[in-house]
Amino acid sequence: MVTVTSVPDAGMRLHHLELRDVRLFVEAVLDVPAGGTTVLSGPNGSGKTTLLEAVAFLGSQRSFRTTVREAMVRNGTERAILRAELEHEQRPLRVECELLAGGAARTLVNHRAARRRGELAEAVPVTAFSPDDLGLVQGPPLRRRELLDAALRLLDHRAAAHLDAMDRVLRQRGALLRQAGARLSGEVASTLDVWDGRLVASGQAVSGARRELLADVQPAVEAAYEQLVGPGAAGAGVTMTYVPGWEGELADALAASRPDDVRRAVSTVGPHRDELALGIGGRDARVRASQGEQRCLALALRLGLHHLVTERRGDAPLLLLDDVFSELDPDRSRALARLLPPGQALLTTAAPLPEGIEVDTVVDVRTVGRRA
Repeated sequence: MVTVTSVPDAGMRLHHLELRDVRLFVEAVLDVPAGGTTVLSGPNGSGKTTLLEAVAFLGSQRSFRTTVREAMVRNGTERAILRAELEHEQRPLRVECELLAGGAARTLVNHRAARRRGELAEAVPVTAFSPDDLGLVQGPPLRRRELLDAALRLLDHRAAAHLDAMDRVLRQRGALLRQAGARLSGEVASTLDVWDGRLVASGQAVSGARRELLADVQPAVEAAYEQLVGPGAAGAGVTMTYVPGWEGELADALAASRPDDVRRAVSTVGPHRDELALGIGGRDARVRASQGEQRCLALALRLGLHHLVTERRGDAPLLLLDDVFSELDPDRSRALARLLPPGQALLTTAAPLPEGIEVDTVVDVRTVGRRA
């Protein structure tokens, strides 16, 4: 029998979740029992994933299901409300978010406005596993950058500040390029000088932090992958290579790309173009690995970062496992369960869990709320 996880004496715990007008829910209330692992069961379309999505959103302001976060607002309504009551190191936390149909969001932590995403990551630290994680390997570089950046926000306050600064600069630089109308006037050039200087400062710091994080987590990812694929798997070696989104010095690359940036009205070089190249047994994992290998590598990436964050923070982020075991054979399901470090977990399933996996509490999601 493999127990998915157990709750340490101290750390972060979710006690209570309330939703109003979130996707199919008119309202929903979930009281999380004291046990370590809560399974949310129910048929497809009953709202299991929505509950996990809401918890993850409170800690990141992003959905792990879509890049269009306003899609979380129930059709025909103007706003969604998400609330959670948590405990961190025996201190109560209340996190509330109002998400408007237009995409704007306002979040409070203990009744005070959260001004940075790092504050939310600290208040509601989560690691989310989902069937869509295959996109971490198959998908565009953005997915892999976001994976690293989410971990940085939990591990390094300085890196989190640089990430926020970089995002602001890229938004402002992009707006200026669009307003320029493909003309590099003196005023546009002088304003670009300002934004480029700020992008160099924050962007180099972000790329350096990502590279250092990758080096730190690589052994854990390699070990997790080997355990997931099983002993004796041919060509199982994992490689992870950080590829910056420019050549040479960033200031020089921005200067050289300026005419093209103005013409195309986009920032063509910089840390927002960085890539994490993945390999298995010397092969490009994105195009030359089997889907089974890709899925195990995606899980290993999540597991490696989760272990690193748990080790450095001293407590585990909340684990959100959305129908993950349905994508794995029983042996790999049990291997995944064994690899999860201690901490609270919410797990969804529409079918019985694989034999040999033990959990603490099962909640029928059809009992937690009213649907449209």
